[in-house]
Amino acid sequence: MRFLFAAAPMALVVFALVHFIKYRSGSFIWLYVIIFLGPIGALVYIIVEVLPELRASPAIGGRIAKSKRVKYLEATVLDNPSAGNYEELADLYREQGDFTRARETYSRAISGRTDHPDPFYGRALSALAMDDAAAAIPDLEKTASLDRKHDYLRALGLLAHCYAVTGDMARADTLFREALQTSTLSETQYHYAELLATQGRVEEAREMTQRILNKRATLSGPLRRQQEPWFKRASALLARLNAVASVGARGVGQP
Repeated sequence: MRFLFAAAPMALVVFALVHFIKYRSGSFIWLYVIIFLGPIGALVYIIVEVLPELRASPAIGGRIAKSKRVKYLEATVLDNPSAGNYEELADLYREQGDFTRARETYSRAISGRTDHPDPFYGRALSALAMDDAAAAIPDLEKTASLDRKHDYLRALGLLAHCYAVTGDMARADTLFREALQTSTLSETQYHYAELLATQGRVEEAREMTQRILNKRATLSGPLRRQQEPWFKRASALLARLNAVASVGARGVGQP
């Protein structure tokens, strides 16, 4: 028992260090806090960085409740096939990763009288999750026509991305510029950087990619971890762009 009490402070330090190294939580000041303040610093780190993330993560009870809600709605739409019930059921299918059923169910929620963007947007997101950009375009166009700034301009950025994927570079560039006038979404910035790179606009692509990476210094905790996939993709793209720029510079310097 004494050994357990004696080992507990060191276990806190080890846990905090492993968590920091794995997730890069916040600035490197935390590294000094954990190392030099020992168990006290580790405890402060856990309270500030780890516990908020645990509170923000989906609980098992929540997932169980959603599964029960799915079964309830599946039974309900048999007797009451309203657009609202179908839309809610489609949202739940999409959250569970069942994109095929989500698309089918969104289609049942949509009619000629549908005048709000959510079911169109949900069906587009499901199509994109299945790498079907062409099918997502009409729904994203409808979403943008009903609400130009839907989902904090993410819908407009995704429409631009779909245009780029399907080869309509001119419209893609125009929409990316419109969205990025006010949007700071890493997803939109990354997709535009990809477009710029494919067009040989290396310096513009590097600048856009750097905007994403600059966020590392200002984000911490759960927000930083949510952005980490985009940081990794941006770092890889920037490395490729730097390599292209380096080759170009050597070519120019040769007699």
